[in-house]
Amino acid sequence: MSFNIGLSGIRAASSDLNITGNNIANASTVGFKAARAEFGDVYAASILGTGSNAQGSGVVLNNVAQIFTQGNINYTENSLDLAINGNGFFVTSKNGALSYTRAGYFGTDREGFIVNNQGERLQGYGVNAVTGRINEGVPTDLRVDTKAANPNPTSAVSSTLNLNSTSVRPAGAQAAYDAAYATAYQTAYDDAYATAIAGAADPLNPTPAEIEAATAAAEAAGVQVASAEAVLAATQASRAQFDPSDSSTYNSSTSVTVYDSLGNSHVMSKYFVKTDANTWDMHILIDGRNLDGVLATDPAFTSTPRELVFNNDGVLVGGQINEIAGWTPLDANGQPAGAQVQAFTLNLTGSSQYASTFGVTSVVQDGFTTGELAGLEIDDRGMLVARYTNGQTRTQGQLVLATFANQQGLVPLGDTAWAQSSASGEPVVGAPGSGTLGLVQSGALEQSNVDLSEMLINLIVAQRNYQANAKTIQTEDAVTQTIINLR
Repeated sequence: MSFNIGLSGIRAASSDLNITGNNIANASTVGFKAARAEFGDVYAASILGTGSNAQGSGVVLNNVAQIFTQGNINYTENSLDLAINGNGFFVTSKNGALSYTRAGYFGTDREGFIVNNQGERLQGYGVNAVTGRINEGVPTDLRVDTKAANPNPTSAVSSTLNLNSTSVRPAGAQAAYDAAYATAYQTAYDDAYATAIAGAADPLNPTPAEIEAATAAAEAAGVQVASAEAVLAATQASRAQFDPSDSSTYNSSTSVTVYDSLGNSHVMSKYFVKTDANTWDMHILIDGRNLDGVLATDPAFTSTPRELVFNNDGVLVGGQINEIAGWTPLDANGQPAGAQVQAFTLNLTGSSQYASTFGVTSVVQDGFTTGELAGLEIDDRGMLVARYTNGQTRTQGQLVLATFANQQGLVPLGDTAWAQSSASGEPVVGAPGSGTLGLVQSGALEQSNVDLSEMLINLIVAQRNYQANAKTIQTEDAVTQTIINLR
């Protein structure tokens, strides 16, 4: 009987050595969870049970338990290296078979699917193509859309700025009469006058008519005499002439880039001309052209300004929002660029007129050009975000984690992966950070939770146990030999 007891002890010590050695071998394996041997003693029993003086019959390996404690997290330079800080497992799928792992080595395959080293696809929630919202429900294979991001035409521009209240009318802006904007103007008179002489004229003895030179006195009094038909009607007069190439015709200017429906960029410039104490004209040009597409250098160029009105506290009260409609994007040659006729708003709400230098506090516009995929990011909630060269980002999915009622019931598959079993129960799947699930760290890997110092001590203990049980067999053999040698 002692042979069997010693043999069971050797088997147990050997199992302990194997498990400890496996832990040591995987001390550097990402996501590996240490195991430990759990033993139980053995008693010979009959149908009636065992008595109080029953002797043990050895030892048996009852269980190899997984130790699912948190491993250290080391940071990497790969955004698709993932670590779980807390409870849960990554869910992967291959040919429909699900497995669960803590090893966060992930990358993309040629089809854009996020896969691990075994080619298993990471599971997560997809995105609604129309709304861009996460489709929570049944997890699916996460896939990175590598197509270029579509351009978005500008539909709104918002600017907050300050116009200097101490500014004066530009020196180069010569004001003329405008019925809507009364100011000083000059009156000119025509010098062509017709007169009639009463009576009949004698063709043989003509009498010359003389007219007093009253025009000299009129000129001295400030009246200018123009040549015949050279005087414009007052209704033909115009407001101060604006020339974007002449800085003396405006006070301040600023620009912002806007985009058409094809993603082409255009420079929208705003020029501000002070016309009265609390009133300014704002001229808008796009690519050096007025909104009708006429170049500023063209003799036919004109600009219809938008009026900005401030109250006595310097707050903008008129012209906060300007509609810009019917703008046709043009190319460098002044030809239609093929983009849609565009309309957008220019919002100046929050702008001011204070005794301070001209300055732009903020400029925001909602358009952008096309962009190529530049990188991927995953936040702590598992949101998969694509980053593009045009500065835009787009959510492409959300990975999920799974947890189990009994983690010890999971079946090891190798490659630091497990499968569910009847003992583990069904997986509880959800987004990171929900319920009892942990958070995800991108650009990081969870290291093995093996404690080498502890394992080396266990190794020594297992070795001593093996030797001691071998001694039991040796002693039993010696006793047996003694019995055999009896005569």
